[in-house]
Amino acid sequence: MQHYYVNKLANPNGEHEVHVPRCAHLPEGDNGIHLGTYMRCGDAVEAAKAHFDKVTGCRVCCASGHTG
Repeated sequence: MQHYYVNKLANPNGEHEVHVPRCAHLPEGDNGIHLGTYMRCGDAVEAAKAHFDKVTGCRVCCASGHTG
């Protein structure tokens, strides 16, 4: 199981990225929402859709959930 976070700040495409704690692109301070623990990144991306309409996995740490 892995912890996942979604960035409150959208990227230039308007998507909010999902990250793991060890990622260099993990949102800092209050810019992230802890989604919980999941077996797969795709599950965390689905959970993040409860917070934002446009969500994708980080291409560095959550590539299986990356949509762009």
